[in-house]
Amino acid sequence: MADLCSLTLKEAIEAAKKDGPGPLIDAFAKRAQAVNPKLNAFLRFDPSKIENGKGAPLYGVPISIKDNICIDGREVTCASKILEKHVPPYNATVIEKLKTAGATLFSQCNMDEFAFGSSCETSAFGPCKNPWDLMRVPGGSSGGSAASVAADMTVAALGSDTGGSIRQPAALCGVVGVKPTYGRVSRYGLIAFGSSFDQIGPFAKTVEDAAILMNIISGHDPKDSTSSPEKMPDLTQALKRDVKGLKIGLPKEYFIEGIDPEVEKSVRAAAEIYKKLGAEIKQVSLPHTEHSVAVYYIVAVAEASSNLGRFDGVEYGLRVPTKDLREMYFETRDRGFGREAKRRILLGTFVLSAGYYEAYYLKGQKVRTLIRQDFEKAFKEVDVILSPTSPTPAFKIGEKAADPIAMYLSDIFTIPANLAGIPAMSVPCGFTSGGLPIGLQLMARPFDEATMLRAAYSFEQETGIYKKKPKLD
Repeated sequence: MADLCSLTLKEAIEAAKKDGPGPLIDAFAKRAQAVNPKLNAFLRFDPSKIENGKGAPLYGVPISIKDNICIDGREVTCASKILEKHVPPYNATVIEKLKTAGATLFSQCNMDEFAFGSSCETSAFGPCKNPWDLMRVPGGSSGGSAASVAADMTVAALGSDTGGSIRQPAALCGVVGVKPTYGRVSRYGLIAFGSSFDQIGPFAKTVEDAAILMNIISGHDPKDSTSSPEKMPDLTQALKRDVKGLKIGLPKEYFIEGIDPEVEKSVRAAAEIYKKLGAEIKQVSLPHTEHSVAVYYIVAVAEASSNLGRFDGVEYGLRVPTKDLREMYFETRDRGFGREAKRRILLGTFVLSAGYYEAYYLKGQKVRTLIRQDFEKAFKEVDVILSPTSPTPAFKIGEKAADPIAMYLSDIFTIPANLAGIPAMSVPCGFTSGGLPIGLQLMARPFDEATMLRAAYSFEQETGIYKKKPKLD
């Protein structure tokens, strides 16, 4: 069982071809039953539904799905009470693509409620835990997806990234996580948080596995008006160990006071490894980085309050019966939404309200443009930008729960890529003295996932850090 569960996606594909998917599914089902009570990474799992796809690229391979991606006929809640018993009547485009590829939709993963969080503590179904240390958070909002891959409960998983929700938990759990260019992967069927930020992307054990999944889920979708017609290359063909001549930028604004010394040391050591491999390391400047968190928590919460206005007890999920319609709205939203969801809805409604729209939202959008222009300027000098993914390793459960500002700053290094719409990813680059994973973030030009993955693959193969596993047994 343990051997099958430790397989990479590439290895699992070969195992399913050779022996059929049955042994693979059985092994992961047993593993999930043994480990999930410790982690609370899966909200629901059904290992019985092997797709009819013999000969398809992912035939029978178990892939887990964040609980904000619609699956026809299955309850999807965004880890919120307000969507209790909500069963979508259609599949998200990424789900259709996985089914066509023959994947087994193995489980639905825990998350911060409506993706509002950086720790997977705001879930209505209890916090998810980090497999490297059960007293610590796995990161968020896609914490269940990251933890389940790290704990060998699934071969790979999908998450969504609005301000770092794939990369930050990938870093804290020691796995690979990719946020594609905005528009590269269809958002159709993703329950929206911030419509101009959200992107679906993969969690995987290796860079090659992430490239395989990206090949399957990417591409233009007429059902999504923001989907790009940009041609999708075969990303597995871009994976090379040779990075000679590649120009890699180190942004001075990302090595700041407050960053954990072990994180900084590990990331700077990674830059030295790239130098040894023949890459050119240059310092670059992204001067508007300091405004990114403030801009994000104006623009993204405005979009969130607009998107969540539809959840009122009339059409979706929870409805609290009352004497009149107005009271039903109040009671349903009060009982259905958690504390952090309410905070963001109120913030977003405020910045969009009369008299404040121009003072906050409009200014936020203007600074967002400046942040994007910073990246455009930097990418004239370098091919890839390298930084820490998170300023700290995984923190203790409850440590930042009472301090929203401290929690929001967990995403300080990941938010700029979402504001700019560029591809970004996290790859394991080391461990703290206490044995907690550290993630390296790589960012690239829009639609240049190929160069980004090539750089990540080269580092991964040189160091072999990804081979180390948490000891849950």
